[in-house]
Order: sequence, then C-alpha cells, then structure tokens
Amino acid sequence: MRLQRPTVVLAGLAVLTVGSAVLAIGVGSASIPPSATLRYLTTGDAGDPTWTVLLAQVRLPRAITAILAGAGLAVAGLLMQTLFANPLADPYILGVSSGAGLGVALSVLGTGTTAGAFVAGLGVSGRFRTVVAAGLGALAILALVLVLGRWVRSVVALLIIGVMIGAASGALVALLLAFSDPARIQKFVLWGLGSVGGTSWQDLLFLAPAVLVGVVMAGWLSPSLNALLLGETYAASMGVGVRRIRASAIVATAVIAGAVTAFCGPIAFLGIAIPHLTRLALGRADHRLLVPAAVLMGAVVCQLCAVLAQLPGSDGVLPLNVVTAAIGAPVVVIALLRSRTLAAGAA
Repeated sequence: MRLQRPTVVLAGLAVLTVGSAVLAIGVGSASIPPSATLRYLTTGDAGDPTWTVLLAQVRLPRAITAILAGAGLAVAGLLMQTLFANPLADPYILGVSSGAGLGVALSVLGTGTTAGAFVAGLGVSGRFRTVVAAGLGALAILALVLVLGRWVRSVVALLIIGVMIGAASGALVALLLAFSDPARIQKFVLWGLGSVGGTSWQDLLFLAPAVLVGVVMAGWLSPSLNALLLGETYAASMGVGVRRIRASAIVATAVIAGAVTAFCGPIAFLGIAIPHLTRLALGRADHRLLVPAAVLMGAVVCQLCAVLAQLPGSDGVLPLNVVTAAIGAPVVVIALLRSRTLAAGAA
C-alpha cells in the first residue's frame, strides 16, 4: 500500500527533529565526539565529567529551547497567516514583540522612569528581570489588543491596530535609546538579536508550558481555521463563532510569542517562513495536518539555525537572527513566487 504524502512528510520531519536535536546538543565551542553525545542521551553519562556537565547544563537546555521556540513560533505564524489571510503575517504582527521590547527597554534603559522603578521593585534582578519585564510588556499589549478587538469587526482593522500599537511601542523604545548610556544600549541590542542559549532548566519550567498551551489551542482551533480559509462569512454560515475563534487565536499567538520573546528575544522570520515551508512540504492547507507539521518543521529549522549560529569549529557565535533572516527571507520569496494561492493569502 502506497503511503500518502502527509504521512511520509510527518514521519520524515519526526526523524529530522530527533537527528537535528542530536546535532544541536553535540555542536558547540568545545568539541564533544558524537559517540559521547549519544552515550549521554541514552545513559546520562558522556564518559567524561566535564562533557556530562556541559551537555546537561548548557547544550541540552539550549536544544530544548530551540525546539520550543521553533515549534511555537511556527504555529503562531500559521495562526496569524490564516486569521488575517496574509502570507506575510507573523507571530509579532499584533505588537506583542514590540510590547515585550518596550518592557525590556523600560527595565534596561529606563531605570529612572516610573515603569523602570516598578520592574525593579518586583524583587528580581539579572536575566530574570529582563524576562519578567518582557512578559509584562507582552501581556499589556495582549490585553490592549483584546479590549480594542471587542469593538472591531474586521480583521483588517484589527491588523492595522496591531501595527499602530507596535509602531507606538517602537517610538517609545527609540526615545529611551536616545537618552541612555552606551552600556545599557548594548545590553538591549544584544537581547534584540535573539538567542536560544543561556536558558536554564528553571527557565524551561516557564517556557515549555506556555508554548504547549498555545500549540494545544492551535490544534483545538484547526477545524475552525479550515473554515476561515474560505472567508469569515462562510465560516459563520457553517456555525463557527468567528469572534470567539479570532480571540482564541490571538491569545494562543500572544502566549507563545510573549513567552518565546521573553526568554529568547524577538526571533525573526521563523514565524513567517515555517508555515510556508510546511504548506509546500504537505501540499495541503488542512490545519489538522499543518499544525503538527509546523511544530516539527519549526523545531528542525530552529535547531539547525542554532547550530549554524554556533559557528562549529570556531570560538565565535553569530546572533540567531542573522541566521534565521538568511534562511527565512529566501524561503518567503520562493514560496510567494511558486504559489499564487499563497500570494493571495488563501492557503
């Protein structure tokens, strides 16, 4: 019996996810033999105490973070592209990333401001302070979008509102940058370049549930999203609660994008490119297949980007967004050139 294309694609992506995880765990500034990496994954002991500690405390959390970030952003991008019927929509289109960036800017750059004092007064410091500030900023923007969305019937109007909120947040960040000292500016810029490194097991206790909740919500929304492909009027005629689905998709996207941005910074292009790659691989627009395929595709691509960012064989490290942009931009262009349906935003 001949296997159907979706089955082959999903099985292949599952194998690639495992393979890329092994590669991501084994690659870094310190050389660890593949046999030692596989031994650690199967027994918990790499054969050398230094290698075991490095794999357990640095590389395994980094690989899991890449899986969560890639899978989450891919699903969130798929939700936004379907909701707005726009092939260029991404998880940050409603300003969630800008809100997180504003929160970090107030924390890092706005020490003398009331908002900066509020973040400092939460009793957290260091990297976790940045994470808390980003989460609060993303939450504030989500609340604002949901409130405004109650008076907006058109998704186009909601999209414009999100873009304007993002622009306003960006303007406030630029104002803070203009009056900050270079050391603080550098810290903020480094956060904005994106990274899946530096996460700990404690960080993953917060990141993993947030991403999983968003992905589960996307899977639950899949039948309704299929109806939305033919327009909101058709979906409503089929008994779909369009406003409820819209709000649920926005919440799922914001939860994922807010959590990933808080811990990894604003990772660019994955949320745009991965949904297109997934559609091209499956050859279908059924969200019951697209959601799990996007999870696996996002995990594979983000892990490979993280590996390339490590510059294997050297001591240097590239910003993650440099790699994702180099891969994501051509993917979006090729996808749009190959498919008129994608260019129209209907798939």
